[in-house]
Amino acid sequence: MAKLVLHPENIDDPQVLIDLCPFKAMEMTADGLNINAGCKMCKLCVRKGPKGAVEFVEDQVQPQIDKSVWNGICVYVDQVDGAIHPVTFELLGKAKDMAHVIDQPVQALLIGSNVSDLAHELLHYGANEVYVYDDERLDRFKIDAYTNVFEDFIQKHKPSSILVGATTIGRQLAPRVAARMKTGLTADCTILEMEDNSDLNQIRPAFGGNIMAHIKTPNHRPQMATVRYKIMNAPERKDEEEGIIIDCASTNSMVDSQIEVLDILKKEAEESIESADVLVVAGRGVKNESDLEMLQKLADLLHGKLACTRPLVENGFMSAKQQIGLSGRTVRPKLIITCGVSGAIQFTAGMDHSDQIVAIDMDPDAPIFKNANYGLVGDLYEIVPSLIEKIEAKKGVQNA
Repeated sequence: MAKLVLHPENIDDPQVLIDLCPFKAMEMTADGLNINAGCKMCKLCVRKGPKGAVEFVEDQVQPQIDKSVWNGICVYVDQVDGAIHPVTFELLGKAKDMAHVIDQPVQALLIGSNVSDLAHELLHYGANEVYVYDDERLDRFKIDAYTNVFEDFIQKHKPSSILVGATTIGRQLAPRVAARMKTGLTADCTILEMEDNSDLNQIRPAFGGNIMAHIKTPNHRPQMATVRYKIMNAPERKDEEEGIIIDCASTNSMVDSQIEVLDILKKEAEESIESADVLVVAGRGVKNESDLEMLQKLADLLHGKLACTRPLVENGFMSAKQQIGLSGRTVRPKLIITCGVSGAIQFTAGMDHSDQIVAIDMDPDAPIFKNANYGLVGDLYEIVPSLIEKIEAKKGVQNA
């Protein structure tokens, strides 16, 4: 930022500057004359004060980066024990779309041990170049070693943009790599757009979902963003491999870690709302916890699951695992029915890629109707029982 700098050697009487400032930003402290937060940068003290007493220092213009040196859109391959997280394939699909805009390759960075089969699998999903760091010392995720390897890849191959899944591993790795490279990182992007000059427009809700922030790092490379699972579209798997696999060497200094993984305990498998084909969502319009039984009945009739918005979690009605939105889970069911959900962007960002959206709300101007395929304006306490009755009647006919 631009700033004012005092030169005490050129100030004979500080009171002259104190009296001159119309914003009372000049003040005497124990350390001498200082400029406080009231300064409005009017520069009157520079123009009218004693010669050389106050200097206005302009921002230093950052040198322009040579964007031609940075080439490619890289996707970090999130894998554990040989299983690739599905968000990787979604990011490869998005990278392919953006790569067409700037005519650059889609790269995949694969780190692990005995991962050659995974490298070939990535060639079925649009990766033009798969860079593989295969080392038995990389069999488990260790943040320091993986960061070193990631940095080595960036320094040698200079990708213009890097996409990382917002998984447990990705959320740890991406910010550390960004800090190492002294570049920016935008978390939980919902939209990514590539410009002709290779600048990445990273879009995400901000200020509680009241605005959509467009974030760019035009004078830094690489550009980095994390994206949640089920935000982007995964491409169809091609029968034939397309692209090349590039083996990369890892050194002792890169893979040596201060971390020792003693054991990995797998959680018991549980059905989550992310895997459900049908969801019924309870919103702020649900008055009492006991009323959730009605919505659960509707979900059961449709062989679906019950989910909710943030207010119901805060009220203790439902668990955080059932919450949809940027502060909850991202879902992509075939059918989602929202009940008493107004449709704040924090919520819709977590479900607006659903195949069919049915919204029930009393407010005809509720934002949720902009996202809905079908909208029912009315009291959920009248509409939901009617839906249940009609579905039960239809099932009764079918089972007769």
